[in-house]
Amino acid sequence: MSTKPKNEPNPAEFTHVTEWVFDLDNTLYPHEVNLFSQIDKNMTAYVAELLQLEPDEARKLQKQYYHEHGTTLQGLMIHYGIDPNAFLERAHAIDYSALLPNPELGEAIKALPGRKFILTNGSVPHAQAAAGALGILDHFEDIFDIVAADYLPKPASATYEKFAALAKLDTTKAAMFEDLPRNLTAPKALGMKTVLLVPRNLEGIIMERWEIPALSDDHIDFITDDLTGFLKELTVRAG
Repeated sequence: MSTKPKNEPNPAEFTHVTEWVFDLDNTLYPHEVNLFSQIDKNMTAYVAELLQLEPDEARKLQKQYYHEHGTTLQGLMIHYGIDPNAFLERAHAIDYSALLPNPELGEAIKALPGRKFILTNGSVPHAQAAAGALGILDHFEDIFDIVAADYLPKPASATYEKFAALAKLDTTKAAMFEDLPRNLTAPKALGMKTVLLVPRNLEGIIMERWEIPALSDDHIDFITDDLTGFLKELTVRAG
């Protein structure tokens, strides 16, 4: 892999970046917070009720759609024509108290030169609640969510292209931070610098194979398990 060692960013490779794009879940907050487990349970319950399935069968189908279509929602829309807004409201009916204010991360994001965006397969209300709980919401110019993407989720190239067009983003001056390797393929193709966020203890986290970076993932420029530390190192150039 052509990536740099974990937690060792090279500020010189980011001197051209003036557009900073962040995924939300497991990126702006660490994987170990496990906030997504609540969303996961809500989606399983939705699928079970919709299709009258046992929880195990519902979860199996949910994960199948997630793998095949990028989100469970996309799979359910394609196969069952569900109301996406009802699904999103149900999925994101969670307790955000596990997210604590992170002023250090906020200062690191604020110090980055240029514009900052959230690009998520979740909804704007979910992103606002999560980023608000972290105390970093005010540092972002805009949130591009699954609704703005016409429900076509990452990793679809069209979603990144629509985001870039709406934000008037120069992708050759952009960096993308994301926790799923496959979601960095399109940004890299568009000319973005790519940074993968990984759990601090990969061995202690249950992840599917396709969620784990491979040696062949040359679309990933950097890997880190510490977003705040990574961003602080990048702003050394401004000092």
